[in-house]
Amino acid sequence: MSTVRGKVVLITGAARGIGAGVAKHLARQGAKVALVGLEPEELKRVAADCGPDAAFWEADVTSWDALEKAVGGVVGHFGGIDVLVANAGIAATGFARSIDRAAFERVIEVDLLGVWRTTRVCLPHLIDRRGYALLVSSAAAIMHIPGNAAYSAAKAGVEAFGNSLRAEVRHLGVAVGVAHPTWIATDMVNSADKHPVFGALRAAAPGLAGKTYPLSLAVDLISEGITKRSRAIHVPGWIGALKLVRAILPRLVELSTRRIMPAADKAAIEDIAERGSKEASIVGPGARADLDAVHRTTEQG
Repeated sequence: MSTVRGKVVLITGAARGIGAGVAKHLARQGAKVALVGLEPEELKRVAADCGPDAAFWEADVTSWDALEKAVGGVVGHFGGIDVLVANAGIAATGFARSIDRAAFERVIEVDLLGVWRTTRVCLPHLIDRRGYALLVSSAAAIMHIPGNAAYSAAKAGVEAFGNSLRAEVRHLGVAVGVAHPTWIATDMVNSADKHPVFGALRAAAPGLAGKTYPLSLAVDLISEGITKRSRAIHVPGWIGALKLVRAILPRLVELSTRRIMPAADKAAIEDIAERGSKEASIVGPGARADLDAVHRTTEQG
Protein backbone atom coordinates (compact mmCIF):
# COMPACT_ATOMS: atom_id res chain seq x y z
CA MET A 1 0.00 0.00 0.00
CA SER A 2 1.20 3.49 -0.80
CA THR A 3 -1.75 4.91 1.09
CA VAL A 4 -4.51 3.78 3.43
CA ARG A 5 -7.06 6.10 1.80
CA GLY A 6 -10.25 4.16 1.19
CA LYS A 7 -8.86 1.03 2.89
CA VAL A 8 -10.86 -0.75 5.59
CA VAL A 9 -8.78 -1.14 8.74
CA LEU A 10 -10.08 -3.32 11.57
CA ILE A 11 -8.43 -2.53 14.92
CA THR A 12 -8.99 -4.53 18.09
CA GLY A 13 -8.40 -3.00 21.50
CA ALA A 14 -9.44 0.30 19.92
CA ALA A 15 -11.04 1.91 22.97
CA ARG A 16 -7.80 3.27 24.41
CA GLY A 17 -4.09 3.75 23.97
CA ILE A 18 -2.30 2.60 20.85
CA GLY A 19 -5.43 1.17 19.23
CA ALA A 20 -7.41 4.38 19.60
CA GLY A 21 -4.45 6.52 18.56
CA VAL A 22 -3.74 4.52 15.40
CA ALA A 23 -7.45 4.54 14.49
CA LYS A 24 -7.59 8.34 14.66
CA HIS A 25 -4.32 8.72 12.76
CA LEU A 26 -5.39 6.41 9.93
CA ALA A 27 -8.85 7.98 9.76
CA ARG A 28 -7.21 11.37 9.17
CA GLN A 29 -5.37 9.75 6.25
CA GLY A 30 -8.67 8.62 4.72
CA ALA A 31 -8.97 5.07 6.03
CA LYS A 32 -12.30 3.52 6.96
CA VAL A 33 -11.78 2.31 10.50
CA ALA A 34 -13.63 -0.51 12.22
CA LEU A 35 -13.14 -0.37 15.99
CA VAL A 36 -13.52 -3.61 17.93
CA GLY A 37 -13.20 -4.09 21.67
CA LEU A 38 -14.76 -3.74 25.07
CA GLU A 39 -15.84 -0.46 26.73
CA PRO A 40 -18.54 0.59 24.21
CA GLU A 41 -18.73 4.16 25.50
CA GLU A 42 -15.01 4.63 24.90
CA LEU A 43 -15.31 3.02 21.46
CA LYS A 44 -18.16 5.37 20.63
CA ARG A 45 -16.02 8.39 21.54
CA VAL A 46 -13.10 7.17 19.46
CA ALA A 47 -15.40 6.50 16.49
CA ALA A 48 -16.79 10.02 16.76
CA ASP A 49 -13.24 11.41 16.71
CA CYS A 50 -12.47 9.34 13.62
CA GLY A 51 -15.31 10.83 11.59
CA PRO A 52 -18.06 9.48 9.35
CA ASP A 53 -16.04 6.55 7.94
CA ALA A 54 -15.74 4.89 11.35
CA ALA A 55 -17.90 2.42 13.20
CA PHE A 56 -17.50 0.24 16.26
CA TRP A 57 -18.43 -3.23 17.45
CA GLU A 58 -18.26 -4.47 21.03
CA ALA A 59 -16.55 -7.86 21.20
CA ASP A 60 -14.37 -9.94 23.48
CA VAL A 61 -11.43 -11.22 21.41
CA THR A 62 -11.38 -14.47 23.36
CA SER A 63 -14.86 -15.39 22.10
CA TRP A 64 -15.15 -17.04 18.69
CA ASP A 65 -18.86 -16.19 18.50
CA ALA A 66 -18.34 -12.54 19.41
CA LEU A 67 -15.48 -12.16 16.93
CA GLU A 68 -17.37 -13.79 14.09
CA LYS A 69 -20.37 -11.56 14.77
CA ALA A 70 -18.21 -8.43 14.90
CA VAL A 71 -16.17 -9.28 11.80
CA GLY A 72 -19.36 -10.16 9.96
CA GLY A 73 -20.71 -6.76 10.95
CA VAL A 74 -17.57 -5.02 9.71
CA VAL A 75 -17.69 -6.80 6.35
CA GLY A 76 -21.41 -6.13 6.02
CA HIS A 77 -20.90 -2.45 6.78
CA PHE A 78 -17.71 -1.71 4.85
CA GLY A 79 -17.69 -4.50 2.25
CA GLY A 80 -14.45 -6.19 3.30
CA ILE A 81 -11.23 -5.85 5.31
CA ASP A 82 -7.90 -4.63 3.93
CA VAL A 83 -5.90 -4.34 7.15
CA LEU A 84 -6.12 -6.07 10.51
CA VAL A 85 -4.43 -4.56 13.56
CA ALA A 86 -4.63 -7.25 16.26
CA ASN A 87 -3.87 -4.95 19.15
CA ALA A 88 -6.17 -5.99 22.01
CA GLY A 89 -4.24 -6.83 25.14
CA ILE A 90 -4.27 -6.65 28.91
CA ALA A 91 -1.60 -6.92 31.57
CA ALA A 92 -1.34 -8.44 35.02
CA THR A 93 1.60 -8.08 37.34
CA GLY A 94 2.94 -10.37 40.01
CA PHE A 95 5.48 -13.09 40.62
CA ALA A 96 4.77 -16.63 39.52
CA ARG A 97 4.55 -18.04 43.03
CA SER A 98 1.98 -15.52 44.23
CA ILE A 99 0.17 -13.89 41.29
CA ASP A 100 -3.55 -14.56 40.99
CA ARG A 101 -3.77 -17.70 38.85
CA ALA A 102 -6.82 -16.59 36.91
CA ALA A 103 -5.23 -13.20 36.15
CA PHE A 104 -2.08 -14.86 34.78
CA GLU A 105 -4.05 -17.20 32.54
CA ARG A 106 -6.37 -14.44 31.36
CA VAL A 107 -3.39 -12.51 29.98
CA ILE A 108 -2.44 -15.55 27.90
CA GLU A 109 -6.07 -15.93 26.83
CA VAL A 110 -6.48 -12.32 25.68
CA ASP A 111 -3.00 -11.36 24.49
CA LEU A 112 -2.07 -14.57 22.66
CA LEU A 113 -5.18 -16.62 21.98
CA GLY A 114 -7.15 -13.43 21.32
CA VAL A 115 -4.68 -12.52 18.57
CA TRP A 116 -4.88 -16.03 17.11
CA ARG A 117 -8.68 -16.03 17.12
CA THR A 118 -8.95 -12.54 15.66
CA THR A 119 -6.48 -13.40 12.91
CA ARG A 120 -8.20 -16.66 12.05
CA VAL A 121 -11.61 -15.01 11.72
CA CYS A 122 -10.24 -12.14 9.62
CA LEU A 123 -7.95 -14.18 7.35
CA PRO A 124 -10.52 -15.08 4.66
CA HIS A 125 -11.28 -11.41 4.18
CA LEU A 126 -7.61 -10.42 4.14
CA ILE A 127 -6.96 -13.11 1.52
CA ASP A 128 -9.83 -11.77 -0.60
CA ARG A 129 -8.15 -8.34 -0.70
CA ARG A 130 -4.51 -9.44 -0.49
CA GLY A 131 -4.37 -7.46 2.71
CA TYR A 132 -2.06 -6.90 5.65
CA ALA A 133 -2.18 -8.21 9.23
CA LEU A 134 -0.28 -6.40 11.96
CA LEU A 135 0.03 -8.35 15.20
CA VAL A 136 0.97 -6.19 18.17
CA SER A 137 3.60 -7.91 20.28
CA SER A 138 5.90 -5.99 22.65
CA ALA A 139 9.48 -5.39 23.69
CA ALA A 140 8.45 -7.76 26.50
CA ALA A 141 8.67 -10.55 23.94
CA ILE A 142 12.41 -9.89 23.75
CA MET A 143 13.33 -8.74 27.27
CA HIS A 144 11.73 -10.77 30.06
CA ILE A 145 11.61 -8.95 33.38
CA PRO A 146 10.41 -10.16 36.81
CA GLY A 147 6.74 -9.56 37.55
CA ASN A 148 5.84 -9.63 33.88
CA ALA A 149 5.98 -13.34 33.07
CA ALA A 150 2.44 -13.71 31.75
CA TYR A 151 2.72 -10.67 29.48
CA SER A 152 6.18 -11.67 28.21
CA ALA A 153 5.04 -15.22 27.49
CA ALA A 154 1.95 -14.04 25.62
CA LYS A 155 3.76 -11.41 23.58
CA ALA A 156 6.60 -13.81 22.71
CA GLY A 157 3.90 -16.15 21.47
CA VAL A 158 2.43 -13.39 19.32
CA GLU A 159 5.83 -12.76 17.74
CA ALA A 160 6.33 -16.47 17.01
CA PHE A 161 2.80 -16.82 15.66
CA GLY A 162 3.28 -13.82 13.38
CA ASN A 163 6.57 -15.14 12.02
CA SER A 164 5.03 -18.51 11.19
CA LEU A 165 1.91 -16.95 9.74
CA ARG A 166 3.94 -14.71 7.43
CA ALA A 167 5.46 -17.71 5.68
CA GLU A 168 2.09 -19.47 5.50
CA VAL A 169 0.12 -16.72 3.75
CA ARG A 170 2.68 -14.94 1.61
CA HIS A 171 1.71 -16.94 -1.46
CA LEU A 172 -1.88 -15.79 -0.92
CA GLY A 173 -0.87 -12.15 -1.17
CA VAL A 174 -1.24 -11.39 2.53
CA ALA A 175 1.60 -9.58 4.30
CA VAL A 176 2.16 -10.00 8.05
CA GLY A 177 3.86 -7.61 10.41
CA VAL A 178 4.75 -7.76 14.09
CA ALA A 179 4.98 -4.60 16.20
CA HIS A 180 7.25 -4.34 19.23
CA PRO A 181 6.47 -1.24 21.30
CA THR A 182 8.34 -0.65 24.55
CA TRP A 183 6.90 1.30 27.49
CA ILE A 184 4.41 3.74 25.95
CA ALA A 185 2.45 6.33 27.93
CA THR A 186 -0.90 4.52 27.87
CA ASP A 187 -3.41 3.83 30.62
CA MET A 188 -1.89 0.36 31.01
CA VAL A 189 1.67 1.56 31.53
CA ASN A 190 0.66 4.52 33.68
CA SER A 191 -1.33 2.16 35.94
CA ALA A 192 1.64 -0.23 36.14
CA ASP A 193 3.84 2.64 37.29
CA LYS A 194 1.42 3.30 40.16
CA HIS A 195 1.45 -0.32 41.32
CA PRO A 196 3.01 -0.49 44.82
CA VAL A 197 5.36 -3.34 43.86
CA PHE A 198 5.79 -3.35 40.09
CA GLY A 199 6.08 0.43 39.91
CA ALA A 200 9.16 0.30 42.11
CA LEU A 201 10.73 -2.36 39.88
CA ARG A 202 10.07 -0.20 36.83
CA ALA A 203 11.62 2.81 38.52
CA ALA A 204 14.78 0.80 39.23
CA ALA A 205 15.23 -0.28 35.60
CA PRO A 206 18.43 1.19 34.12
CA GLY A 207 18.66 3.50 31.11
CA LEU A 208 16.40 2.98 28.12
CA ALA A 209 14.82 -0.12 29.69
CA GLY A 210 12.97 2.08 32.17
CA LYS A 211 12.08 4.97 29.88
CA THR A 212 8.48 5.69 28.93
CA TYR A 213 7.86 7.09 25.44
CA PRO A 214 4.94 9.27 24.31
CA LEU A 215 1.91 7.66 22.73
CA SER A 216 2.42 9.81 19.63
CA LEU A 217 5.68 8.00 18.84
CA ALA A 218 3.96 4.62 18.81
CA VAL A 219 1.03 5.94 16.78
CA ASP A 220 3.30 7.52 14.16
CA LEU A 221 5.64 4.54 13.75
CA ILE A 222 2.87 1.93 13.72
CA SER A 223 0.74 3.93 11.28
CA GLU A 224 3.74 4.37 8.98
CA GLY A 225 4.47 0.64 9.23
CA ILE A 226 0.89 -0.21 8.27
CA THR A 227 1.14 1.95 5.15
CA LYS A 228 4.42 0.21 4.22
CA ARG A 229 3.10 -3.26 5.10
CA SER A 230 6.21 -3.63 7.24
CA ARG A 231 7.25 -7.06 8.52
CA ALA A 232 8.55 -5.57 11.79
CA ILE A 233 7.81 -2.29 13.57
CA HIS A 234 10.05 -1.31 16.48
CA VAL A 235 8.89 1.43 18.86
CA PRO A 236 11.38 3.06 19.17
CA GLY A 237 13.97 1.85 16.67
CA TRP A 238 16.49 0.58 19.21
CA ILE A 239 14.12 -2.27 20.08
CA GLY A 240 15.27 -3.89 16.85
CA ALA A 241 18.82 -4.05 18.19
CA LEU A 242 17.61 -6.05 21.20
CA LYS A 243 16.73 -8.89 18.85
CA LEU A 244 20.39 -9.18 17.92
CA VAL A 245 21.46 -9.79 21.53
CA ARG A 246 18.40 -11.54 22.92
CA ALA A 247 20.40 -14.66 23.79
CA ILE A 248 22.23 -12.82 26.57
CA LEU A 249 19.32 -10.71 27.84
CA PRO A 250 17.95 -13.23 30.40
CA ARG A 251 21.31 -13.36 32.14
CA LEU A 252 21.57 -9.55 32.17
CA VAL A 253 18.08 -9.28 33.67
CA GLU A 254 18.98 -11.78 36.39
CA LEU A 255 22.14 -9.89 37.30
CA SER A 256 20.45 -6.49 37.32
CA THR A 257 17.49 -7.56 39.49
CA ARG A 258 19.01 -10.01 41.96
CA ARG A 259 19.55 -7.39 44.69
CA ILE A 260 16.01 -5.99 44.57
CA MET A 261 14.07 -9.24 44.11
CA PRO A 262 14.01 -10.41 47.76
CA ALA A 263 12.40 -7.18 48.95
CA ALA A 264 10.05 -7.07 45.95
CA ASP A 265 8.94 -10.67 46.52
CA LYS A 266 8.17 -9.88 50.16
CA ALA A 267 6.31 -6.70 49.19
CA ALA A 268 4.18 -8.63 46.68
CA ILE A 269 3.07 -11.10 49.36
CA GLU A 270 2.19 -8.22 51.67
CA ASP A 271 0.26 -6.41 48.93
CA ILE A 272 -1.78 -9.54 48.21
CA ALA A 273 -2.51 -9.98 51.90
CA GLU A 274 -3.75 -6.39 52.07
CA ARG A 275 -5.69 -6.05 48.79
CA GLY A 276 -6.36 -9.62 47.67
CA SER A 277 -4.71 -11.47 44.79
CA LYS A 278 -7.06 -10.23 42.05
CA GLU A 279 -6.80 -6.55 42.93
CA ALA A 280 -3.04 -6.79 43.38
CA SER A 281 -2.70 -8.33 39.90
CA ILE A 282 -4.89 -5.97 37.84
CA VAL A 283 -3.10 -3.38 35.71
CA GLY A 284 -5.08 -0.64 33.98
CA PRO A 285 -8.68 0.04 32.96
CA GLY A 286 -8.46 -2.38 30.05
CA ALA A 287 -7.80 -5.30 32.37
CA ARG A 288 -10.63 -4.17 34.63
CA ALA A 289 -13.01 -3.92 31.68
CA ASP A 290 -11.99 -7.42 30.65
CA LEU A 291 -12.61 -8.71 34.17
CA ASP A 292 -16.08 -7.11 34.14
CA ALA A 293 -16.80 -8.76 30.77
CA VAL A 294 -15.76 -12.15 32.15
CA HIS A 295 -18.07 -11.67 35.14
CA ARG A 296 -20.99 -10.74 32.86
CA THR A 297 -20.40 -13.80 30.70
CA THR A 298 -20.24 -16.04 33.78
CA GLU A 299 -23.46 -14.60 35.16
CA GLN A 300 -25.25 -14.98 31.81
CA GLY A 301 -23.99 -18.55 31.52
